[in-house]
Amino acid sequence: MKLRAVVTAVGALATALIVTSPAQAASARGYDHKDPYQTGCGNSARTVRTGNINSQLDGKIGTVMLKYSFRCKTNWVEISTITAGYGSITVQNARGTVDTFQFKKGNGGRHWGNMVNGNNICAWGSASVKWGSGQGGQRGSGGTGQACK
Repeated sequence: MKLRAVVTAVGALATALIVTSPAQAASARGYDHKDPYQTGCGNSARTVRTGNINSQLDGKIGTVMLKYSFRCKTNWVEISTITAGYGSITVQNARGTVDTFQFKKGNGGRHWGNMVNGNNICAWGSASVKWGSGQGGQRGSGGTGQACK
C-alpha cells in the first residue's frame, strides 16, 4: 500500500513538472505589450545592458537601460533623461516582437516602455528624446546592446 502511494505521488509530481514548463513559456508571451510595474514584473528586474542617450549639440542627455525580469522572463526599456524630454522608447526581441511606447515630459525624467517576451530570446532597446520644439539640436537618441537570456 505504501509503495502504491509513493508511485502515485512520484507520477503526479512528474506530470506537474511537464505541465508547468510549457505554461511558464506561454506566460512570458502573455506579458507582451504590458506595463512591467502594473504587472509586478518590475519587482524582480535587473538592468542587463545600458547605453547613453546623446544629443549632437548637448552630448549626453540621459541613459537607456534594458531591463530583464527573472520572475516574468520579459524585457523592457527604461530611461533616465531630462525632465523636459518627451519621445519614444522601443524594445525588440529576436523573434520580431516590437513595442514602442510614447512618453510625455515630466516624471522627473524617468520613463519606461512595455514588455516583450525575453524567455530564451535576445532583446535590445532604444530611445529618442526631444525637448522644446525638437528642432535645432533639441533631440537625442541612444540604444543598448543585445542581451540574451
